[in-house]
Amino acid sequence: MRSKLALSFFALSGLALLPAAGFANAQDRDDNSGKVREMTGCLQKEGDDYELMANNGSTWELKGEDSRLADHVGHTVRVTGTVDHKKMHDAKEKAKEKTQDNPNEHGHLTVTNLKMVSRSCSK
Repeated sequence: MRSKLALSFFALSGLALLPAAGFANAQDRDDNSGKVREMTGCLQKEGDDYELMANNGSTWELKGEDSRLADHVGHTVRVTGTVDHKKMHDAKEKAKEKTQDNPNEHGHLTVTNLKMVSRSCSK
């Protein structure tokens, strides 16, 4: 009897923790939402820095394998990457939305994938 009672207690305790575990996972997903971005635009180089002028008007300073980026300067490319310092980036963009008419997003992106779309940039 005592072992059944103890087993029941542990089972119920475990069930009580499930909602908390689900909440923690939901928080992790929320923190990562928007961190990975995919966009298309013109890849340019300014000094030692690579920049993507995205088709939606946003600009992104790119980090990644320099040789891959260098091969596509002046091309229209599709990049996938992670937003650097996402929380700070989001706070900065929210402040711009409050102070500017039609603000264009600007950020820093670590490139994880790059595909050439066209050998030239259309402007």
